[in-house]
Amino acid sequence: MSIFKGAAVAIVTPFFEDGSVDYDKFGELIEFQIANKTDAIVVCGTTGEASTLTHEEHLDVIKYCAEKVNKRVPVIAGTGSNCTETAIYLSTEAEKYGVDGLLIVTPYYNKATQNGLYRHYKLIADSVKLPIILYNVPSRTGTNLNPETIVRLCKDVENIVGVKDATGNISQVAKLMQMADGNVDLYSGNDDQIVPLLSLGGLGVISVLSNVAPAQTHDICAKFFEGDVKESCRLQLEAIPLINALFCEVNPIPVKKGVEMMGLCGGTLRMPLTEMEPANAARLQKAMQEYGIL
Repeated sequence: MSIFKGAAVAIVTPFFEDGSVDYDKFGELIEFQIANKTDAIVVCGTTGEASTLTHEEHLDVIKYCAEKVNKRVPVIAGTGSNCTETAIYLSTEAEKYGVDGLLIVTPYYNKATQNGLYRHYKLIADSVKLPIILYNVPSRTGTNLNPETIVRLCKDVENIVGVKDATGNISQVAKLMQMADGNVDLYSGNDDQIVPLLSLGGLGVISVLSNVAPAQTHDICAKFFEGDVKESCRLQLEAIPLINALFCEVNPIPVKKGVEMMGLCGGTLRMPLTEMEPANAARLQKAMQEYGIL
């Protein structure tokens, strides 16, 4: 059974100006998402700045999110690491908090072989009972999880259920789904490719856009699943200028500014991420206004 179907928000982590986690605003963000039709919440992913959270903070944020959501929508915890033992530790702890699944990025920097990736994921999966979504984002990690490896993991390991694909490589995704034989739950990791991946058998998106436009991102998926592909495509294309603005600097710099513009939380980032350039912030504001969310 799939963890979710539709649009999951890769939720930002709000910080006070001193860099500590602002749990009150985080709670408000969670409620905003649920009230606006988000289908699932992915906590402590790339957009949540997990890479600059301490292990204690990382787990505290996951625990708070799971308790606040209280099973109203699925919660998927990002628990990946380039150290297999660390990923196992984060995953086993997150499981205790009642999350519904795990999102585990490929090891970054050390660039494992495909056999190394297989063993890494299998060891993590064997340590928990939760369903796991693999996260393939070569532009950030320097490592590509090949279609053959994804299919092998999903077929061999009962609780590895699918992949968040942020490769941007539609041909690779098509090859994956041709090989998958129904064994791989596919989620888009790129907001500008939701409909293309749904057309190849995808179940939804893990979305940055959903932070500022949860209902609209939900509707892109919902219309497709209802059979109204034309409307789904129209909504996808309508969102492209905003999506481009949300990625005109490295994620999550623009989306953090976007939620700040909406008054949902402060835009504080942790170093080495820095304040958005004024010209890019103006571009984002204009795109949000034209999209009708400001």
